[in-house]
Amino acid sequence: MIRRFGSAPQKGQRYILRPGAYAVLPRNGALLLTVQIADPPDIQLPGGGIDPGETPLCALHREVYEETGWHIARPRRLGAFRRFVFMPEYDLWAEKLCHIYLAHPTRQLGPPLEADHEVLWATPDTATRVLGNAGDRHFARQFGA
Repeated sequence: MIRRFGSAPQKGQRYILRPGAYAVLPRNGALLLTVQIADPPDIQLPGGGIDPGETPLCALHREVYEETGWHIARPRRLGAFRRFVFMPEYDLWAEKLCHIYLAHPTRQLGPPLEADHEVLWATPDTATRVLGNAGDRHFARQFGA
């Protein structure tokens, strides 16, 4: 059974399954996070949706690069969690199935490709306070003091 974080599904609400791949990215005592510029801003583990026909690892590499400008190496699966949310950018209610990996940022090629994202480096303890959802905080907490 996959652990759920956040609100329980609302009775009678239809949810679309949205699998995604996300990464905990430690480097020099800090974690690489992404800030999605919105009102309010949302701090997240880098990653995102797995496109049809795409493997989770291919999605992980692509999404981390798009959101941070960094290449990663040696991804290792840590676990998964579910959360039930409204995704305003897609105008849909989603059951997000979040596959979480540990990987190593190896090289920054430039700024994030996605215009609404910024890079944030934070200590693991700070990350566990500022990440926007409980599932991300749970996995980041494993790298705290």
